[in-house]
Amino acid sequence: MKQDLLTFKDWTKQQLDELLSLAATIKSAPDKYTEVLKGKSVVALFEKPSLRTRVSFEIGINKLGGHMVYLDCQAGKLAGREDAKDTAANLACWADAIVARVFSHQTLVEFSQASKVPVVNALCDLYHPCQAAADFLTLQETFGSLDNLTLAYLGDGNNVTHSLLLVGAILGVNITSITPEGYEVDPTIFELAKQLSEKSGAIITQSHKVEDAKGANVIYTDTWISMGDETPLADIQQIFNPYKVDEQLMALTGAEYVMHCQPAHRDLEISGSLIDGNQSLLMQQAENRMHGQNAILVTLLS
Repeated sequence: MKQDLLTFKDWTKQQLDELLSLAATIKSAPDKYTEVLKGKSVVALFEKPSLRTRVSFEIGINKLGGHMVYLDCQAGKLAGREDAKDTAANLACWADAIVARVFSHQTLVEFSQASKVPVVNALCDLYHPCQAAADFLTLQETFGSLDNLTLAYLGDGNNVTHSLLLVGAILGVNITSITPEGYEVDPTIFELAKQLSEKSGAIITQSHKVEDAKGANVIYTDTWISMGDETPLADIQQIFNPYKVDEQLMALTGAEYVMHCQPAHRDLEISGSLIDGNQSLLMQQAENRMHGQNAILVTLLS
């Protein structure tokens, strides 16, 4: 029976631990995995433009011995040209997996229902599971273990925040989401993370106060305006300025490291000097996108 990855919310701690372990193994011993996707083709369908997602998937699939076919929708939605379920059903006739970066999570749901091959969420409006896999792999490498870690997210409650909350809740990593009023995470997803945390013992909280990030091991931030949102920066900059991540905030919280899924806007949501400094995990996260995604593909296609 085929398995998709639309979100990690239904995965167990054991499954996530095994995924991160596999990602670390693929990263440390790539020569052992050069033919694991031999003879397999993966279609990557993108409604949204991308740097890290496209390049990390394409090079990663090549390193595993597979072949990627990139379909560019010119940053336009699929709706109107062909039903999503027909697109997925057709692609599944030829491909061994479908990787999709889309505007709406509902598109992925329809893909999953119509496709006979695994569907991987490369980003949608609600979740970014591939980024979360890279992030928790990075945390595990940096600290040696995920036990007793606390991550504080500052900024706009978005798809990245949702995946951090869910995966952290399952793995037992404490997550605090700190946003301006009116920019909180989806309440249903937050409540689900709270429920998942009851089993792992993770502490899942949300706040509007930057001071509540004190004691975090890691500070995480993202762009203040998500891709596709045409809100003028001037309209929200004053609201988000108190949530800027810089050396002063790192000193206030006592955090050892900073994370950002990129693209980052230097000296806006994060200081350029912090990106380039010794506390930055940004490039480690970027590299681990490929290793995490490779582990996902190996898991779903093996």
